[in-house]
Order: sequence, then structure tokens, then C-alpha cells
Amino acid sequence: MADSMNDTPGRRGFGVDVGGSGVKGGLVDLDTGELIGERIKIETPQPATPAAIAATVREILAQAGWDGPVGLTLPAVVTDGVARTAANIDASWIGTDARALFTEALDGRPVTVLNDADAAGLAEDRYGAGRDVDGVVVLLTFGTGIGSAVLHHGVLLPNTEFGHLEVDGKEAEHRASSAAKETHDLSYHEWAKEVSRVLTRFEDLLWPDLFIAGGGISRKGHKWIPHLTNRTPVVAATLLNTAGIVGAALAADQSSGR
Repeated sequence: MADSMNDTPGRRGFGVDVGGSGVKGGLVDLDTGELIGERIKIETPQPATPAAIAATVREILAQAGWDGPVGLTLPAVVTDGVARTAANIDASWIGTDARALFTEALDGRPVTVLNDADAAGLAEDRYGAGRDVDGVVVLLTFGTGIGSAVLHHGVLLPNTEFGHLEVDGKEAEHRASSAAKETHDLSYHEWAKEVSRVLTRFEDLLWPDLFIAGGGISRKGHKWIPHLTNRTPVVAATLLNTAGIVGAALAADQSSGR
């Protein structure tokens, strides 16, 4: 497997997407944003401590036979390689120097660590729904909460947390996450009204040129995006479950200065 990967032509990178239920990795064609071969997935260890996740990432890299730079996402705010929050992973991540941890676990190779929504935003802006859009692009992932990524002409503003912005007395994600839709048993039409309220608040602050809707519910975008009433165009994400891997690989490539 390693030989076939290393013989693949073109610019390549490797990304690992750490989630609450699975740790997924794959080799990425950096010219197209497509995965080369199958992604590798291992269930997230429980508890999802730094040491346990690092061992899982090491196993994924061993299975892939990849020995180059690696990009990794975490469901956390990450500044200077340090995890500042923890969502769906063990609380012991808070304050952990994730970059140093993974660098040591992976035998000193170059490692880039970033927030998972930021990685998805980078991928969608470069290769997906935002690839032909100039200006400000905002990716929002609708899931248990609302993740956000803001890019301007392809440059990321890292670690935005717009899902926690208050909108008419409630946090945005308490109004418009897909979890809120399920909790309140809202139809797609009803839920779209809440999403519109949130998007209107975001666009009044950011004046974006495009919103990209990510998360699992984006697969059914045709059922609710046409019902939105905010002024900024909204499109469904196109990379779906590969966005984190692709964005992580892209971030690692950008960090290496290639």
C-alpha cells in the first residue's frame, strides 16, 4: 500500500480528521482536492485523551505508509498548536500542546493542527462550493452545534466561534443547529426560519459574499435552503465527509511553504 501511494504523481498531502466518533485519515491530491485511494477510519478511543488520540493517529499513518508532513483537525479552538477548548473529546485536551504531542508521536515530522470547521472551510473554499467565489466566504457546519470558518480571498481567519453568538436572546446553535431541529421537532420549513434569523445576524456583522452550509444536514439542502430568506446566497457544501481530511492536508502544505 505504501509503495502505491508514494508512486502517485502530483502534489500530495495527508490529512487526519479527529472527531468524536471516528478518526479519519487519507492521502489527498492537492491539485484537485480528491482523495487518493480509500480513507482510513478508526473509532475514536474512549476516553478520547491526548495520548489515546495520538496513538490512533500514529496507527493511521502506519497503515497508510505516509512519512511526510501531516495536517490534523481537532474539534477545538487551536492557537499556536495548543488546544484551548474540547468538544466531543476528553477535557484533558484543554491546554495541551497538540502540535508538540503529535510531532513526538509521529517521530518528529512536521505537523499542522487546526480547528475542524476551519479545515472544512479551507477545503470548500479551495476545491468545493466556494472555489469560484471571490471575497468573503463563510462556512457553517450544522450539527450538534454550529461550527464556523471565515475566509477572505482564500485566507482563513482562524477559530471563529459564531455558533455561540447570541441571536434574539439565544445562542445561534441553540436556535439553528441540526440538533435544535431534532430537539424541537421542527419541519425543514420551520427550521429554515430559525436558520434565516441566524444567517441574517451573521451577514449584518460580516457582509459575506457566500454562505456554505456544511454538516450532515447539508446533504438534504434541497429541502431547506430554498426556504431561507436572508439576502446572502447559500449553497450546500460539496466535499461532505472528506472536507476535514482535505483541509487538514491543505493546511499542512501551506505551512510547509510549498
